[in-house]
Amino acid sequence: MITDKRNAGLDVARGLAVLGTFATNVWVFTHPDGLPGTLFAPVTDGLGSALAQALPLGKSLALLSLLFGIGLELQRRSALRRGLPWNRTHRVRALVLFAEAGVHFLLVAEFDVLMGYAVAALLAGPVLVRPDRTRRRLVAVLLTTHVLALGALVVVLSRAATVPGGPLVTPYATGSFWELVVFRVENLAVFRTEPVGLLLLSTASFLLGAGLVRRGILEAARGRVLRRRLVVAGAAGVVLEAVFLVAGGPFGILLTRYASAVLIALGVLAVVLEVQGRRPQGPGWAGRRSAEVGRAALSCYVLQNLLASALCYGWGLGLATRFGPEHRSVVTASVFTVVAAAVVVFAHVLARTGRRGPLEAFSARAQRAVTPRSPERRSRAATPGAAARTSTRR
Repeated sequence: MITDKRNAGLDVARGLAVLGTFATNVWVFTHPDGLPGTLFAPVTDGLGSALAQALPLGKSLALLSLLFGIGLELQRRSALRRGLPWNRTHRVRALVLFAEAGVHFLLVAEFDVLMGYAVAALLAGPVLVRPDRTRRRLVAVLLTTHVLALGALVVVLSRAATVPGGPLVTPYATGSFWELVVFRVENLAVFRTEPVGLLLLSTASFLLGAGLVRRGILEAARGRVLRRRLVVAGAAGVVLEAVFLVAGGPFGILLTRYASAVLIALGVLAVVLEVQGRRPQGPGWAGRRSAEVGRAALSCYVLQNLLASALCYGWGLGLATRFGPEHRSVVTASVFTVVAAAVVVFAHVLARTGRRGPLEAFSARAQRAVTPRSPERRSRAATPGAAARTSTRR
């Protein structure tokens, strides 16, 4: 049985993943040329800056992917209990997410991963109703293919000619809000390369997260051995990442982001669930704040990107270009602190007032509008006086 405190552990982990994702993305916002500049003209002001960019890279994204898969399995079980058709239910959720993510990509962040997540959910959802052996085999095939593709990419890049130098021309520092929207549309294929390239890994992570639920990771006694094994896997991931960073040369970051980060995320997930599971009184102060962010994860993810855009881009305060490269670490740390604090306060206010995040509420309404009612809801609607009771409750 899945207990409330295990669900609290998931919320805590989800909140950490959302804020951790911003710890990676904030460096994109504080670069004068945004995402293209981060890729082709990186700016650092010392070893500390380089480590601060490298250490969170990929881990939070991998953790978010695993949690998304766990959520898919829990939603499938909920649909089964309520008598809803899972294949249609999960498709509706994925399509709503894709639409929301598309707006987020155009208006806020060209590095949005949620569009890829929506496609991965469409692929993973039908597998969850197949025998578990099918799921395990597909995970193995997807991960193997991903590793081979990653290795081939490293070989191709190592033999490719150096990217021509020259100044980048981007609208981040001086362009208007609308000019950034146009820029994203004009470079749609380039900006959507990563989500497409991550599709195999994302789908495998979703199925892996679902498999962790089936193996009892959320259960106190049954999941203890599994969580310990995942901690060992996380430790192995840390060692592997150190090897990649030291011996991987210019491709070390690539290998850590798309390979060792998954192992580390498994370890982080296990640690969070184990720690929260041993707290009968529930999460502490920091855990509660993280859980509040986790319960409004989509709204908080979009909000932090929107706030950072307003602080850093030319259409806002333009902090990315107000200070020289030697001050980038200080500016980045300041932006992260201010935005993260604002997001935590926002989530806390939602929790205190009993409200859902605005995007979570919109998603729920959209899903209800196109999802068939469960047998229980149909029977209640058919009961004489049900409409009158519903009206009274409102």
